[in-house]
Amino acid sequence: MCTALSFQVDNNHYFGRNLDLELSYGQQVVITPQNFSFKFREVANLDHHFALIGVASVVDNYPLYFDAANDHGLAMGGLNYPDNAYYADSVSGKDNVASFELIPWILGKCATVDEAKKLLANINITNQQFSQQLPPSPLHWLISDHSDSIVVESDRDGVHVYDNPVGVLTNNPSFPKQLFNLNNYRTISAATLPNQFSAQVSLEDYSRGLGTRNLPGGMDSESRFVRAAFNKYNATWDQHDEVANITELFHVMHSVEQQSGLDQVATNPAKFEYTIYTVGYNLDKGLLYYTTYTNNQINLVNMNKVNLQGNSLTAYPFVNDQAINNVN
Repeated sequence: MCTALSFQVDNNHYFGRNLDLELSYGQQVVITPQNFSFKFREVANLDHHFALIGVASVVDNYPLYFDAANDHGLAMGGLNYPDNAYYADSVSGKDNVASFELIPWILGKCATVDEAKKLLANINITNQQFSQQLPPSPLHWLISDHSDSIVVESDRDGVHVYDNPVGVLTNNPSFPKQLFNLNNYRTISAATLPNQFSAQVSLEDYSRGLGTRNLPGGMDSESRFVRAAFNKYNATWDQHDEVANITELFHVMHSVEQQSGLDQVATNPAKFEYTIYTVGYNLDKGLLYYTTYTNNQINLVNMNKVNLQGNSLTAYPFVNDQAINNVN
């Protein structure tokens, strides 16, 4: 399971994401320069493209991105979409792109959400696997730029591209159902509301925060969708302070993180899904910030400090050891 969101603060646009799984795939921060050759199964290769920074597993010198942003400020993340995601066989006359190729294909070619929409108009997301050991993962995708967001879902009845007015995505059910479900929480408020129960019944404000009394708190994807959207829109963002905004972004993302031991996904032996990493991008500056489950310190990778005109991947392993500041 996962949570992703995007938002704009003044002239800075941010994209955040939690990766929730029960096992790690050796993820690391990977920068793909403009002249790295992306080999695709059916569509034309990309020998020159926009540069990418993101979190990926590198297999046979190929970056399998979980999420990424390009040097024009377009970001994209794949989130678990089990039982709904459907990838088809190749279709003549379509752009046949395997699911694991979709992030580099979109981010390598598109600078904006509008350009991504045009490119996706002829898409057929195929069921080709990267290898026998790495079959296709059932995913849907959030794509965001400086002002807009869309969701891409490949279902049995075809590929759907939805405008995303709230800039939030989790997992099942399909995005239109998640968006409609927000109507059930329209009375949630950061303020304590006046008594609406009855003018004839005296009721006390016995605690701060009663306006959020019915905000869902579960690990399930519907609860996280509502909570992430509410927290994003009610967070205090600073128009001019990058550190303050990144700090607030990680507070929002951590408000929907999964603690190990709360979401059991297997027995004998017991396995629990947990938030392996949280990542936040400043899309205007090419900055990637991250924390991991075992290291709460915010770490920063700047894509502009490497040669973006090169042809070789640059990878930075996650810093997983907890960083504790010894005050005395």
